[in-house]
Amino acid sequence: MVERVAEHRAGEGGGFTARTRCKALVWYEMHGTMESAILREKQIKAGSRRAKLRLIEGMNPEWRDLFGDIV
Repeated sequence: MVERVAEHRAGEGGGFTARTRCKALVWYEMHGTMESAILREKQIKAGSRRAKLRLIEGMNPEWRDLFGDIV
């Protein structure tokens, strides 16, 4: 996970983070398997913006960058 977040922060790769220039990690979940992580990602992506904001604010109400917490 650390490597993937570092890639996003460096602007490497395509996709959402490259288009929007997102640099801060404000929310994350740990999963035991890749399969469970992918299922959860699909579930989150299917949800509303409001639900996604609730996830972030439930874990990180100040919206601080959590990258330092995972390295």
